[in-house]
Amino acid sequence: MDLVSSIAMGAGMAWASGMRLYAVLFIAGLMGKLGYIALPDGLQILTHPLVMGAAGLMFAVEFFADKIPALDSVWDAIHTFIRIPAGALLAAMSLGGHDPAWMLAAAILGGSLAAGTHFTKAGGRAVINTSPEPFSNVTASLGEEALVAGGLLTAFFHPVVFLVLLALFVLGMAWVLPKLWRFIRRMLGRPDGHGTDAAAG
Repeated sequence: MDLVSSIAMGAGMAWASGMRLYAVLFIAGLMGKLGYIALPDGLQILTHPLVMGAAGLMFAVEFFADKIPALDSVWDAIHTFIRIPAGALLAAMSLGGHDPAWMLAAAILGGSLAAGTHFTKAGGRAVINTSPEPFSNVTASLGEEALVAGGLLTAFFHPVVFLVLLALFVLGMAWVLPKLWRFIRRMLGRPDGHGTDAAAG
C-alpha cells in the first residue's frame, strides 16, 4: 500500500472513530476479510472472527443507544475515553509498514482528529437534546452513520479525494466546535432560562 493510501486510511478511520468506533472496526474488518480492501499488516487483526464479532455486537448496541435522547449523551461521555485513544491507535497501525516516526506522527494526529470529531458530535447531540422530541435525534444519528460509511468508502477507494474533503471538514469543525461549546456553557449556566443576575436578585 502506498503512503498516500495509508495516510488516507489512517486518517479516515481516526476521523470516523470519533463518531462510530465500532462501525469503523466492523466495516474495515469485513471489507478486509472479503478482499475488497488490503489492510496493512498492523490492521489485519480486524479481520479475526472474534474481533469482528465483538465489533459487530457493539456496533448493534451503539446503533440503538445513539438514537435515544439523553442516553446518547451518556454514551458519548463514556466513549470520550475509548474513541480518542482508539483513533490514535488505528491511525498509527495503518502506517505500520512505514518509518516509526510516521507511526508516531499518525498517532498524534489521529488522536487529535478523533477527539475533534468526537467533541463535535457530542456537542451537537447536547444541543439537539434540548428539544423534547426524539425525531431530530434519530435523524442526526442516521446522518452520522451515513457520513461515516461514505467517508470510510471514500478513504479506502479514493484517498486523495478523501484527504481534500477531510481538510475542508476540519476547517468547518474548527469553526463550529467553539460555537457549540459556548452554547452549551450558556445553557448549563442558565438552567431555568434566566440569567445569573436575575436569579441572585
